[in-house]
Amino acid sequence: MPTINKSISISAPVEKVYAYITDPTKGPEWLVGWTEVTDVTGSGVGQHYHWKYSMLGVPLRGETTVKEQVPNERSVTDSKGGITSRFTFTLAPYEGGTKLDLELDYTIPVPVLGKLAEQLVLKRNQREAQLSMENIKDSLEV
Repeated sequence: MPTINKSISISAPVEKVYAYITDPTKGPEWLVGWTEVTDVTGSGVGQHYHWKYSMLGVPLRGETTVKEQVPNERSVTDSKGGITSRFTFTLAPYEGGTKLDLELDYTIPVPVLGKLAEQLVLKRNQREAQLSMENIKDSLEV
């Protein structure tokens, strides 16, 4: 299972960053490839929703459940379906703003994409994770 680690500094309060990244309806605004979030139920630990994602033009569907939340410090979600993943966000005050860390563990759907595409997807996911972090920064620093 590949792991991606990314960090970014955001000139916005921790509370604002946390509220943004833990609102699944905002996901398509910043998470590269996410095209839709539906059927959001609950809040906090146990919140659940469905999503659509495009990987190399291949449409995938899945669902996510919030596994852990420590307000303004940490959020952990597990997804299953077209992609199995765990997003762990850690937040901390930093230079008047927020330091946001992402650890992303995921499984590439090799049967869907094919073995030849696996290495391409690994590299692309690294770039897309960085772009997603920059999208969060851009959305919150306006």
